[in-house]
Amino acid sequence: MRMIQRSEKRAQDLRNRAFSAETVRGMEHPLLERGVPLMRMAAQTTAQEAIRLLEKNGIHVNEANVVLLAGAGNNGGDGLYAAAALAGRGATLTVIAVGKSLHSSALLACMQAGGKVLVLDPESRIPGTSNGFGLGEAGERLEAALDIAIESDLVIDAMTGIGARGPLRGLPATLAQGFMKRAGRTDQENDDHTNGTVPTGHSGAPLVLAVDTPSGVGVDDGTLPGIHVPADVTMTFGALKPCAMLPPASYACGKVILVDFGFDIDGVTPACESIGPHVSSAIRLPRAKDAKYSRGVVGLITGSARFPGAAVLSSKAAARANVGMIRYLGPAAVAGSVVSALPEAVAAKGHVQAWVVGSGVPDAQHAQAADEQRTAIRSLLGNYDLGRDADRAMNMPPICVDAGALDLLPRHVPGHVVLTPHAGELASLLRRLDEDTTRETVEDSPIDCAARVHDLTGATVLLKGAVTAVLGAAPRQTGDDHTTTVRICGSGPAWLATAGSGDVLAGIMGALLAQQDEGSLQHDPEKVALTAASAAYIHGLAGQIASGTTACGWQPPFLMDPAESILTLDDPHAGHPIIASDIVEAIPEAFERAMEQAR
Repeated sequence: MRMIQRSEKRAQDLRNRAFSAETVRGMEHPLLERGVPLMRMAAQTTAQEAIRLLEKNGIHVNEANVVLLAGAGNNGGDGLYAAAALAGRGATLTVIAVGKSLHSSALLACMQAGGKVLVLDPESRIPGTSNGFGLGEAGERLEAALDIAIESDLVIDAMTGIGARGPLRGLPATLAQGFMKRAGRTDQENDDHTNGTVPTGHSGAPLVLAVDTPSGVGVDDGTLPGIHVPADVTMTFGALKPCAMLPPASYACGKVILVDFGFDIDGVTPACESIGPHVSSAIRLPRAKDAKYSRGVVGLITGSARFPGAAVLSSKAAARANVGMIRYLGPAAVAGSVVSALPEAVAAKGHVQAWVVGSGVPDAQHAQAADEQRTAIRSLLGNYDLGRDADRAMNMPPICVDAGALDLLPRHVPGHVVLTPHAGELASLLRRLDEDTTRETVEDSPIDCAARVHDLTGATVLLKGAVTAVLGAAPRQTGDDHTTTVRICGSGPAWLATAGSGDVLAGIMGALLAQQDEGSLQHDPEKVALTAASAAYIHGLAGQIASGTTACGWQPPFLMDPAESILTLDDPHAGHPIIASDIVEAIPEAFERAMEQAR
C-alpha cells in the first residue's frame, strides 16, 4: 500500500471537516479511474483495527469468533475482504448476508479463508450458498443469525454504505432490531457512546466495528431515522461524512478512525466543520496601545432576584474571557452581588461593544407582570427589530440572547444577534414562531431545527448540547441549492452539564463578541458564526481543564494511513465532578490552550 503524503494543514482539514456522500463519491472517482485499490485499502485497515480492538479486550485473533453483517454493495465488499483477512489469521468467521447478493470476488476470498456464509433472504442468488428456502426456514435462519451474532466476540457492521437513505428496512432492520434487543443496548445507552468515551466490551455484548458508517444512521443529516447499530469503533474512508460529526448520529459512531486515501480536498466545501482549528482567529490579543475600552466592553442584563447567581457567573466569565471591562445593568440587589463577587465590574450605563441578556432571567411563563429585567431586555431587543428600523438594527452592537430573553426576540433580526438555546428552549422558540415542535423533535433533528430558527429569524443560532451546533453563516451556492456549512463544537465533557454552566457560556460569548474590532460583525455573518462557535469551544475546553478529562462530546478522528501498522488508541481519564465556578476559574487557561493549539 502506498504511503500518503500530507501536510499538517491537510491533516487538520481531514480531521475537522466532513463532506456529503455525493461529494465523497466525486473525490473517489479520480482515484478509482487511476486504479487505486480503495476497497483493498479499506479492508486492510479495517482488519488491522479489528485485531487491535480484539487484543485490547484480551482476545487473540486466532481465538476470536467474528461475525460480518454484509450488504450487497461496495460497503459489504470492504467488510468481506476485511473479514477474509481475519479468517486468514485464524479467526472463526460467519458472514451473515442481509441482501440478495454479495460482492463476488470478496465473497470468494472469505470462503477460501474458511468463512461460513449464512443467507437470510429466500430470494438471494449468492454463489456457493443455498437459496429458494421457504418463509419458515427464513425465520429459523434469522434466529440462528441472531444467536451467532450475540455470542460472537466481534461484529463487523457492513450492511449499508454511504448511499443509504432513510431508516433501515427489511432484513437489515429486522436483524439490527433483534441484535440490539439481545445485546441489551437501550436508546439511553446508545446516547452514551460518544467517540470520546466508548465503553467497549460492555454488558457482555460483542464489540461492534462499523465499516465507513454505522448501519441506520442518517449519513448526510446526522439523524437517527430508525433502528441503528451503534459502534464501538467506526472505520471511515477518504473523508469524514457528516454523520461522524453531527448529533445524534455522531454518538452512534463510537471512536472514529479516518483512513486517508489521498483525496484532493482543496477548494471542496464541507457540509460541516469543527471550529477547533479556527478558535484563535476569534481571540484578540492585547495590543501595546490598548486601553480598557479598546479591549472590549461587555454589557450584561442577566440574573434576577430569584437567580442572582446567574448574574455573578455570567459577569465573572465575561471578565475572565479577555476583555477590558464589563458593565452590569440589573436590579440594585443583584448588582451588589455582582460587584461583591467581582469588584472590577461597573454597575452603570455606558458604551458597550457587545451585550449579553437573559441568563437567569425568568421567561414569560414564570415572570411577574412588570419584571424589571424583562422590561429592560424587551426595550433593548426592540432596537434589533429589522421590521421596525433596519438601519438601526444593523448598527447595534452584537448581542447574545440566552434563556429567559429568547421569548422576547423580535421576529426578524440581523445575523449579529446570537441565540444560545438548549433543545427545550429551541422547541419553545419554534412554537412561538408558529412551528409545532417538541423537545424530542429537536433532539432527533437538531441541525434541521436550528436551521429552521435561523431561516425564520435571521439570527445566528447556537444549539447547546454534548455536540453544540452553530448555524448562521452566509449562504453558499451548491448546485441549485443555497446551503450553510454547519459548525460544530464538541469540546465539552459531560461534567459540563451542571447548574450555571450555560450562564458561563453566555459570559464567554459576550466577551468574544465584544473583543472583535468594533463594527466588524454587523455585516459579516460568517465571522459571527465563527466567533459564537469559538465561545462554545473555549467553554468546553475550560470544562475539560476543570474536570481533568479530555473525554468530550466530539473529538477529531484518529487519522490513519493505509500503509501504517496497528494504531494504539488510549482511552481518556473519566475526570471528576465540577461546578460552574470551576469552569470560570479555568477560562484563562482555556484561552492559553486555544492559542497554543493554533501554533
